[in-house]
Amino acid sequence: MTKKALSREKPILMEELDTGFKFEVTEEPGGENIKRCFACGTCTVVCPVFSVNDQYNPRKIIRMILFGLKEEVLKSNFIWLCSGCYSCYELCPRDVKITRLMAAVRNIAVREGHIPKPMELIVGLIEKFGRILEVSEFENIVRSKKGMPELDLTIPELRKVLKRTRIHDVIKSSDIDE
Repeated sequence: MTKKALSREKPILMEELDTGFKFEVTEEPGGENIKRCFACGTCTVVCPVFSVNDQYNPRKIIRMILFGLKEEVLKSNFIWLCSGCYSCYELCPRDVKITRLMAAVRNIAVREGHIPKPMELIVGLIEKFGRILEVSEFENIVRSKKGMPELDLTIPELRKVLKRTRIHDVIKSSDIDE
């Protein structure tokens, strides 16, 4: 999506709206309180991501969900920008729990085959190292000297989980551009 992802250049047509989208979000764990939002803007004001990238605007994302702009929300990159800092979560006067809400929306997006291409890299790292960063023998030597337990360099169970979730199928069928 371009920089204007949240500012539409064309009018919203009734045919584009999915009036059931907000209900779908409320059924997803983390999305239960979305309809409590009265668009006060507290979430956006305290958001560290918004302060550097106005493409991520929690208030506008919530409005788009409530209006029923399902495809526009799920196909966008901006739902993936939440840093998970919980500033909005703690300060929301309506207890919308926006950090959890964004996770719920991303879960719906993944289920429907909308996942950004860079996620393939992350999945590859998790598959290869069992985490997003490689742990080498050096890290384990340092951990040992500090009295910390060593980390397993391979996590075979994780490969099974990735296979069972069919994440590679979702990534291949995704329609989100970088």
